[in-house]
Formats: sequence, C-alpha cells, structure tokens
Amino acid sequence: MAPSQDPSHKVVDHHDGRSSTKPSPKNSRLLKGESQVETHQYDNESDAHSDNPFTDPDVAERYALIYEKAQYECRHVFDPSLTWSAEEEKALVRKLDWRVCLWACVMFFGLQVDRGNLVQAVSDNLLDDLGLTTDNYNTGNTIFLIAFLLAELPSQLVSKHFGPDRWIPTQMTIWSIVAAAQAGLTGKKTFYATRALLGILEGGFIPDIVLWLSYFYTGRELPTRLSLFWTALSLTTIITSFMAFGILHMRGVHGMAGWRWLFLIEGLITLVIGLASFFRMPASAVDTKKWFRPKGWFTDREVSIVVNRVLRDDPSKGDMHNRQSITPRRLWNSLRDYDLWPIYLLGMVVYIPVTPVTTYITLTLKSVGFSTFQTNLLNIPYNVGHIICLLLLTRLSEYLNERSFVSMIQNVWVLPCVLALRFWPGTMTNAWGTYAIVTVMLSYPYCHAILVGWCSKNSNNVGTRTISAALYNMFVQVGGIIGNNIYQADDKPKYHRGNTALVAINILAILLFIFTKVYYVLRNRHKARVWNGMTEEQRQHYLQTTLDTGSKRLDFQFAH
Repeated sequence: MAPSQDPSHKVVDHHDGRSSTKPSPKNSRLLKGESQVETHQYDNESDAHSDNPFTDPDVAERYALIYEKAQYECRHVFDPSLTWSAEEEKALVRKLDWRVCLWACVMFFGLQVDRGNLVQAVSDNLLDDLGLTTDNYNTGNTIFLIAFLLAELPSQLVSKHFGPDRWIPTQMTIWSIVAAAQAGLTGKKTFYATRALLGILEGGFIPDIVLWLSYFYTGRELPTRLSLFWTALSLTTIITSFMAFGILHMRGVHGMAGWRWLFLIEGLITLVIGLASFFRMPASAVDTKKWFRPKGWFTDREVSIVVNRVLRDDPSKGDMHNRQSITPRRLWNSLRDYDLWPIYLLGMVVYIPVTPVTTYITLTLKSVGFSTFQTNLLNIPYNVGHIICLLLLTRLSEYLNERSFVSMIQNVWVLPCVLALRFWPGTMTNAWGTYAIVTVMLSYPYCHAILVGWCSKNSNNVGTRTISAALYNMFVQVGGIIGNNIYQADDKPKYHRGNTALVAINILAILLFIFTKVYYVLRNRHKARVWNGMTEEQRQHYLQTTLDTGSKRLDFQFAH
C-alpha cells in the first residue's frame, strides 16, 4: 500500500486482523486501486463499497476515460456505485470456479498428456526401438524446451491480438495432431522433429491461460486457482500412469509397440479437448452468451459484479481491450522493467534441482530392477504427495500474504533429498531406498503457482502482465534446458557430478529467495520515502499527470 502522511487513519486488515496505517480517505481510494489491494472478504454491502477505489469521483472519472479510450470490452458495465454482499460474491466465485477454472484445468490436462507422456514412453523401450541413447533423449528434451521457450513471447503476442479464447483452442487442436503423429516415429530425425514442433505449438499456452484467468479473478484469488491448475499436472500424471499401464500392454497389437499406441490414443484425447475449447472459452464475462449458449453463464447483475470486483482489485485490468495488440513500445517497456527480473531469475533457478530427477525417474526405476509396469504405477505416490504439498503451500502463502519465504520452502524441502542422492552409497543399488528418496523429493511443495501470481501482481498493467507472464515462463524453460542436461551418460549410474551441481544450484535458489525479499522491501521503502516527501498537492498533480505506468508508479507497492 502506498505510504501516507496521515498516521492517525487506522484500519484493520480483514485477513490477519493487524492494525495498519492507511492514506487519507481521498488518496486511499485511489491507492488501493493502484496497488491491487487484496481485501475482499466483506461482511456486508457497505464493507464492499468501502473497499472501492472509485468512491472518489475524480478517480472514477479518470478511469472511465481510460477504459473508454482503450475500448475496454467491459466498460459498459463499469459501475463505481455498485454494491454486493459477501454471500453473492462467494456464490459467484464458486460459479467462476466451475465454469472458468475447471475448464482451465481440463485444458492443462490436455497439455500435460502430450507433454509428459514421453517419460512413460521411454519406460516401454522407446529408446531401444528407435536406436536412441540417453544423450539423444537429453537432446530431444532440450530441442523441445528451446522451441517452447522461443514460442512463448510470440504466442503471447498472438494471443493478445486475437484473444486467448480463440488462440488456445487453435494451439491445442494443432499440437494434438502432431502428438498423435508420434506413433509413426522412425528414428532420431523424426524424434527431434516432433519434439521441435510440439515445443513451438505448446509454447505460450501457460501464460495465455494465466492471462485469460486474470480476466475473471482478483489478484489474491489467482494464485489459489493456479495451484488448482498445477494440481491438474499431478492428477494428469496419476491418470496417465494408469492409462499407460493399460495402453503399454497393447505392444504387439497390429504390430505396433505399446509406446506408439500411447502417443496415438493420448493425442486423440487432446484433440477432443482442443475442439471442445472453442465452445468453452468466452472472451470475457460480458461475452458468455452465444448461439450455442443463449442464456450465457451469468445474470446481468452477476456480470456487473464479476467485472467491477476485478476492476476494484486492480483498475489497470481495464486499460487495454482483450483483443488489443501489444505495440513495440509496450513490449520494450515491459522487457526493460527490471523490477520484475528477480522473479524471472527465480523461475530459472528454483526448479532445476528437481528437473533431471523428474525426467529420469522411469529410467532410474527400471535401472534398479523395477519392471515397465511397476515403474509407471510407482510414479503415482509422489504425484499424490505433490498435489497435497502444492495446495498446502499455496494456502499458506495466501493465509500469511507472504510469497518469498513461503516459496523458499520448496528448495528447503529438496535440499536434503539432493544431498542424499549425492552422498548416500546405496543410490542406484538399493532399489527401494532409491525409490524412497526420489518419491520424497518429487513430493516437494511446488511454488510455481505462487510465482506466476506474484509476477502478475507486480506487473500492475495489462500490457506488462501479458509480457511478464511470457518472460517468466521463458526463464522457467531456460532452467528446464539446464536441468535436462545435468545428467550425462558418462556420469551414470550414480550421477555424482550431476548431483553435486544440483546441490549447489539448490543452495543458490534459497539465496535468491532471500535476495528477492530484501530487494522488494528496499524498493518499497524508497517509494515510501519519495511519496511521504510530497505535499498533498504534489501527489494529486503526480496522479493526474504522471507518465509512469505499471510498477513504476510511486503509488504502487511491490508484493513480496
């Protein structure tokens, strides 16, 4: 929250009950909007109204002009005087969860089916059938990640121009065809080619979905929904492990290997989801009525509440049309927003320690004596643990309204497991001991949902948010490329050199979380000093004339 010179104005935070200093009434309405205040647990309609940044007529008028100039698609239902009860909001959020979040999870299931089945395919002798080595396997994963990385930003720009409701189903439909075509792989060249095509077509999907979800949810709600989104990843792995157990038994049917049937069947599943998504993704809350859905999802009042609650949480969400392209100037301003780079660096580093273990788990379990079918079933327990820890971690972050130290729990969890892989003499010789270590390690509390929501929140601008989501995910892919090349053939079976590197990188990740926390605290203090040094007239002049946008605004405070 932006600082104030009025220390006498106190309110109680609705989430933790702590008393805090707030700006004077007129400025506080605006500053709440600019800093995306996260309080929406109202006791009654007057409480909902009191948290409305647009109660100041000057603020309401200024944003009405911004929305009109941007041709914001929901501007006709913008209503500064609208009030609603806590019960109405809770019921509406439940409806959003069923209509919006659930389908986002279904689409993510479609992504993960095609993105994750290579690990299951190699448990069925794909490498031997195609004459590939583990280094070729690493190269294929690297090609996929590079293509995925390079497609992130272009995909996000295309999505912003045409709308994620059009682009995402198109992506899914095309990549599902390529995924199914993997049933016809003949060797190294076709393996590399399909890896590249899948990376290009799947790249940008995740930030596209995050952008779409941000149209319906507030800043505080988004990380929790994203945690459900990534829960779908682990659920997909569990479901596809059972599917793989059955499908891989089809080896020999019509002369085809089990892994060929796996690619074909799961590719067709994604094709169905992609085609259905054309009819399941409205462009916005005001666009749910279609010829195939004449009644829409919401009543007129519910549409108004969906739109106005999001705008009151973050007024900047209406400063662009949902099919408005990102200009080169906006792109450049977003790229040089150095205040978001600490989160990008976290995205690159924090997931590296688990990447090679995840990629190699089926090969590792087979090498210590488990069969193909045992290996796929043994993947299930760590995915169950992963779901539980992911949801608990995200809930903890929401409850404490804290991101840096809560997210750091992921790498604190992983560190002793990596140390065990490096120094325990039974690694790769004691089957159940090795399985226990990797299961505990891969049950880690995944902080990805928190970091994605954190990046979106600290963007404070639709244009920046669009680019930052892609950039963050690009850094994650860079980390994936690094992680997928740490285990090398000349270092197996115990991978001492690789695991030593993982220990060092994991410690670096912990230090980066601490650095990021300190960085944002110091940046907020600097902004507070500048803001408190201004007179009321200077503040009003700044608010009316500043060219600062997004997180550069003096009245914006970084979440950390």
